[in-house]
Amino acid sequence: MVEYRYLGNSGLKVSEITYGNWVTHASQVDDSAAIATVHAALDAGITTFDTADTYANTAAEVVLGKALSGQRRESLEIFTKVYWPIGPKGPNDVGLSRKHILEGINGSLQRLGVDYVDLYQAHRYDYETPLEETMQAFADVVRQGKALYIGVSEWTAEQLRAGAALAKELRVPLISNQPQYSMLWRVIEEKVVPTSAELGLSQVVFSPMAQGVLSGKYLPGQPVPAGSRATDEKSGARFIQRYLGDDVLTAVQRLKPIADEVGLKMPQLAIAWVLQNPNVAAALVGASRPEQIASNVAASGVKLEPAVMAAIDAALGDTVVRDSAKTDEVSPKSRP
Repeated sequence: MVEYRYLGNSGLKVSEITYGNWVTHASQVDDSAAIATVHAALDAGITTFDTADTYANTAAEVVLGKALSGQRRESLEIFTKVYWPIGPKGPNDVGLSRKHILEGINGSLQRLGVDYVDLYQAHRYDYETPLEETMQAFADVVRQGKALYIGVSEWTAEQLRAGAALAKELRVPLISNQPQYSMLWRVIEEKVVPTSAELGLSQVVFSPMAQGVLSGKYLPGQPVPAGSRATDEKSGARFIQRYLGDDVLTAVQRLKPIADEVGLKMPQLAIAWVLQNPNVAAALVGASRPEQIASNVAASGVKLEPAVMAAIDAALGDTVVRDSAKTDEVSPKSRP
C-alpha cells in the first residue's frame, strides 16, 4: 500500500504515489480503461489525483470526475491546474489573469463534479499578467472555498520566492511546486529545491520515469517500440525526444543490474529514486492498464542506500541534465 507525506509546510497529507492523467485520459485510453485504472489506484491506497483543464482540452477532467464519482470526497485529494489555452482558445482562454483564473476554477469544478479542489495550481508562470493580480485571484479562489491550497508548476526559484511573499501577505497557503524531475532531469536540485525547502513548499514531480525511458523498454540502436509514447503525437512524443539518443539509452540499460540487485523493476527504481529527495512529497504516475498501478505502488516506502544512489549516478554519468537555467525556459515569455 502507498505511504503518505505532508505537502509543504501544511497539515495536508498526500499519497506519495499520486495518480496523474496527463496523456492517458480522453487521449491514450478509452473511458472504461481510464475508470478501471483509477479504481485500481484507489484499491492500492492512492488518494491523490492530479489533472489540469488543458489535458485533452478539458476532457481529462471530465473522465477523472466520472472515475471518482461516488467516492467519499473527504477521503480524496484532487488537484487541478490553470494556465494553458483551453476551449476555443480565445485571447482570454489562457494565462493567469484574474478573468481566466476565476472562470477556470468554475469550469474545472463543474467538469470534475466537485464543490472544491484540494490544490489549485498555476500551470506555468504568466509573464503577461502582474504577479499581484495572479496571486490575488488565487487568494479569492481560496476564500470562496473553491480550493483549499494553492500551488504552482515549473516556477523558477526567483518566481517561487516572489509568489510566496505575496501569498504570505495575502494569508493564503502556497504549498507546492510541480516540476519535471527524474534521474535524468535534475535541473531543480541546485536552486528550486533549496528555495522551496526554505519557503515551506514541496515538489509534486512529474515524469519520474522520463516519459518511460527509465523503464528500459527503449533500446539503443533499435526502433522505438510500436504503440509506445514515442510514436504517439497526441501523448507526448515530442517530450520524449531529448532522451532517445543512444548515449542516454545505453546509460539507462546500465541501471538494470542495479534494479535487479535491490529487487526492483526499472520503473520502480525510477519512482523510488525521486522519492529519496526529502523535498519531494509525491511522484506523479500515469497508467493505461490497472496492472501498472500495482507495479508503481511497489516503489512506495522503498529506501535506497547511499551506495545504490552512487551506483545510479555512476551508471548515468554525464547524460544527466543538471543546468538550473533550464527551468527558466519552461514558461513561455508570451502567452501561447
